[in-house]
Amino acid sequence: MQNSKDSKSKELIFKVLESDLLLPFIMAKMDGISRTKAKNILTGGSVYVNDKNVTQHNYQLVPGMEVRIGRNHKIYQTDNKWVRIVYEDQYLFVIEKKAGIICHSPNPDDETVQSILNQYLEASHQKCHAHTIHRLDRDTSGLMLFAKDKKVALKFEEDWKNTVYDRRYVALVHGEMKKKEGTISSWLKDNAQFITYSSRTDNGGKFAVTHYKLIKVSNGYSLVELRLDTGRKNQIRVHLADIGFPVVGDPKYGDGDDKIGRLGLHAFKLCFVHPITGQDLKFETGFPFDTPR
Repeated sequence: MQNSKDSKSKELIFKVLESDLLLPFIMAKMDGISRTKAKNILTGGSVYVNDKNVTQHNYQLVPGMEVRIGRNHKIYQTDNKWVRIVYEDQYLFVIEKKAGIICHSPNPDDETVQSILNQYLEASHQKCHAHTIHRLDRDTSGLMLFAKDKKVALKFEEDWKNTVYDRRYVALVHGEMKKKEGTISSWLKDNAQFITYSSRTDNGGKFAVTHYKLIKVSNGYSLVELRLDTGRKNQIRVHLADIGFPVVGDPKYGDGDDKIGRLGLHAFKLCFVHPITGQDLKFETGFPFDTPR
């Protein structure tokens, strides 16, 4: 097998001379890097096979194919316990937020995901600021998007449904679900105390749709995958409580029982079309919790 460097595109280019799977091929070609780093390169959308962007670890390579790996595959670190940068380019970030921190705040003294990213941008001498594209609740963890430019953030807002085409969550809930999958829909509206109420008929609030699929049941708990047609405030927590399966650790819409020491809600999957480059980018994290034994 041979490789060459393309100075114009700043890519590594490898010719496939014998059958292999993409992940071990990358590990072998890039000076024996670790499996984790090779996965991050794939997840970051930097790998192309015959000009097709590929993120699948077990993608089958055959002789004659060409594998290109972009130079933007470095996994950046913020040295902060709350935020992990999963992907970064000149236009945007994909980050993984830990449970327990808010996304942004009007108070400049508050530590937020946005302030952490701005500190990182300043330290790395990038003349830009982090702009919030969408939000997660303080106690929800998972994948989020931030733009480095207001114009990029606006491009997401202008065509959100087509640009961000797949966002999924996993929730640990009280109770053993019998139904394998279903859809919950209602109108959601806040009261004066900022509690979100759900109504099957129009209550003047915003219509919300949540699709759920059962992953696992054990010892009085269920692990559930969720996909949203809408992104309303507290939507998942309210909808799961509506059908009698409140999220573990939720004091607002459940009983607050924190068997796992946190809110049992995590945004584990994020897929979108890059609004500037047109790349199809797909990111996925592991589940940070499971059904208690």
